[in-house]
Amino acid sequence: MSPQAHQEPSAASVKDERRHAGVVDLLVEIYTYAMFFACATAFLPLVGLSHFRHRRELPRQPGRWVRRIGRVAPALTPVWKLSVEGSPPADIHERAYVVVANHLSVADPFLLSSLPWDMRWVCKEELMRPPIVGWILRLGGDIPLRRGEGHSVRAMLDQCRRTLDGRLSVMFFPQGTRSRESGVQPFKDGAFELAIERGAPVLPIAIAGTERCMRKGSPRINRARAIASILAPIETTGLSGADVPRIRDLARDQIAAAALELEARIARGG
Repeated sequence: MSPQAHQEPSAASVKDERRHAGVVDLLVEIYTYAMFFACATAFLPLVGLSHFRHRRELPRQPGRWVRRIGRVAPALTPVWKLSVEGSPPADIHERAYVVVANHLSVADPFLLSSLPWDMRWVCKEELMRPPIVGWILRLGGDIPLRRGEGHSVRAMLDQCRRTLDGRLSVMFFPQGTRSRESGVQPFKDGAFELAIERGAPVLPIAIAGTERCMRKGSPRINRARAIASILAPIETTGLSGADVPRIRDLARDQIAAAALELEARIARGG
């Protein structure tokens, strides 16, 4: 065999390969943004119609249309591989839960849209301002919150109480903001105070991998694998406000441990 057969690729050829891969990634990213926009635009009239038809009810049906967008859009692109593991509580369609998850990325809602039950999501009010996406969130019945403003917090909690009393679950990211890296920040008390007040179980969800889908502070969409794991519920019946720190920290610790295991599996290619 000639010596040339064992030669390493030249620096120029490696550079060309990287340039080609970069162009492909850019085209895929542009396609993904276009697909997300097309899905949102196509589903908007359906969300609006559902909102109008069910305007006197809790927004179960409109919310289902919003989550369909969250499932369909990533399925039509090659960049994200998203999956949900674990079994939901057997009574989650009849009993309201306060669902809590760690928060890593704007990709989290896409991942959590595959959870197999209805719920309203608490989200930052500024997400409801842009055209199309903001309209969809409002029409879908998600609950706005302006952090640090007492009036907004009280209005959010009132909506959450009515939702739980109507046997519809609510979804919180109790960190309050996304983490810049993997890991779970301390949780705020609000979701756990609400759960104990209403006697609703807390349902922890661990998320891993989404911080690579879209990194905080960057608009870039990256190829990534992400997993959400449904954990065991935490009962709150008979508890009082004095139990909030214990329930809060228990949920956080369970989520942090499960997220660490998920991260290890993703790193191994599992």
